Amino acid sequence: MEGLQKVVDFCIRHQTILVYSIVSLLTAASEYIFSSVVFKCPCNSNNMLYGFSFFIAPAFALFLLSFIVNPSTWHLLTGKRSPERHLQRGSRGTSASSSQLWFWIIVKAFVAPLTWIAVALLGANYYECAASGTSLIEYFYCKDNGTDCRNQLLKVPCDEELSAKISSERLSLHAQSQLAGWFLIAIIMALALIATCYSRCCSRVSYHHLRFCEIYSKKEEELFEIKAKEHATKLAERNTNSFFEVADPAPFSTPSNEDWQNISTMYTINSQEQYYSMLHKYVSTKRGNSAKFKEEGQDLTVLTFVDETQAS
Repeated sequence: MEGLQKVVDFCIRHQTILVYSIVSLLTAASEYIFSSVVFKCPCNSNNMLYGFSFFIAPAFALFLLSFIVNPSTWHLLTGKRSPERHLQRGSRGTSASSSQLWFWIIVKAFVAPLTWIAVALLGANYYECAASGTSLIEYFYCKDNGTDCRNQLLKVPCDEELSAKISSERLSLHAQSQLAGWFLIAIIMALALIATCYSRCCSRVSYHHLRFCEIYSKKEEELFEIKAKEHATKLAERNTNSFFEVADPAPFSTPSNEDWQNISTMYTINSQEQYYSMLHKYVSTKRGNSAKFKEEGQDLTVLTFVDETQAS
């Protein structure tokens, strides 16, 4: 049992990395299936269009899908402040907070499409097909050969013997694709390391404080889900019973639209206050009715742990 508990604790501590690893593995598996089953290079003048479409179209679809399935996207879009509260707060703080949040959402959305492109380059099928139809590769391979070279080059993805013959004295298309794939992976890892170091160094909370915030955010989300289901069930039962029994419904207290609006904005932390979520701030300031809740701090810092927790 201790071993199992250690595994569970490890998964909890590194859940964000594990989620992105799973996404990358699923993307790689999908690319392998597409490359093996769906992709068939036409080996004619349409090579470039056909090959690049398998690079760009699935990557773009995964990019959009990453936005759709990321809760932070909808939290940021639907959790806007009311016009009155927006006017009370400086537009500069709002713009800076939203920009940072959008930046991290976009960065996370690139995980799946970049994985697709990197794996596709390592597999080389799409690149061989697309590159064999480009004028640059044609010039590189056929500048000193006869007029039939272009037609042979277009058939390279479909003929292994012809491919070996043409690339015997030059770097093969397969090798070019794999080199590009490894360079892309190296660049992605370097940028990920730089972005992580930058976000940690610029964070205004310590490492252990950040860990506490992450734990609190996750626990609050779990408990909120449980309580919301209980509250919704009781309200549904009350309304259903009242309808079928043709009786006046019993009094039932539920949060107002303003209450929901107050806790639905993306969380920012004020340098002069210590709250761990908008719900925490809302409850601590007498359900949002005090002037303290309505005041907006001059120096606001977006905590990326909220976005990371929700994305996982």
